[in-house]
Amino acid sequence: MASITDDNIEDRARQVRAMMRYVDEGDFVTRRYVSQGKEINTGTYSDYEVVIRDGMPLRDHFQLDTHGFMIARCPSAVTDFHDKEQVERLYEREVEANVIRLTGADKCAARGWMLRTSADLSDHAAKKEKGYTHHGGLQPPAGEAHVDVSTGTAERMARATYEQCFPDGPGFKRFLITSHWRTFSPPPQDVPLALCDGRTSFGGEEKDNTMLIVDEFPEGDALTAPVPGEEEMMAATIFSYHPSHRWWYFAGMQRDDVLLFKFHDSDHSRTWRCPHSAFVDNSAQNPHVRESIECRSVAFWE
Repeated sequence: MASITDDNIEDRARQVRAMMRYVDEGDFVTRRYVSQGKEINTGTYSDYEVVIRDGMPLRDHFQLDTHGFMIARCPSAVTDFHDKEQVERLYEREVEANVIRLTGADKCAARGWMLRTSADLSDHAAKKEKGYTHHGGLQPPAGEAHVDVSTGTAERMARATYEQCFPDGPGFKRFLITSHWRTFSPPPQDVPLALCDGRTSFGGEEKDNTMLIVDEFPEGDALTAPVPGEEEMMAATIFSYHPSHRWWYFAGMQRDDVLLFKFHDSDHSRTWRCPHSAFVDNSAQNPHVRESIECRSVAFWE
């Protein structure tokens, strides 16, 4: 595996300083409640100033199996990402084809998409709809260091996806869960996505963060009261601060640029995960509201 500072090219990258939110160390209930246009975490979090390097001038340097992320040009036939019917009809098949092309996997199945924006969503959140499903919705940026799956969640997701999507397949030797992330608002964006070099992600404390999709947020003690079957529910991995974390972003992303980054790779001989978080880029001149679309998928090697 290549060294973290290949020929010092990474150390010469432009740097910005920004605040990054991490979960505190300690023993407490960690859950992420998600509803229409709003998300809240239980537990306690703190902000730390970190260095985030700009990878755009050396974009071809980053390798998925080395850093846990890469950037690639992936044009889309979708002309309006706010047109839900058009996205549903076209986008997941595009994502599957891109993931197979970029990873060499044998098969890939998309598992849902989401729009996010740094714009004020208070009016959107106020328009309550029963039965919120957290698919194809509009949410704020996720603003803490995390990976969207825990190891247990990743393994259950891979097995269930293969059985559902490829029931006649021979089985798989390796799976890879990724996010295919695109911003479609003009550059520069005010709240871009930061990616942590996966090789540097093992220094601090980690916790599982169970995701609970609700129509209304619980209040008070109900936020942390026992939930039957919680250990089998979908959970993310959240991270406490560690100075070894090496953060990157790609300033001025265009509509055809896609960040592909790992949630979980079952082959741990490669860099197998990539913590990430939104952050406020105070270095951007006259920034635009960030609008983005993310689509997770599971790829398989048979």
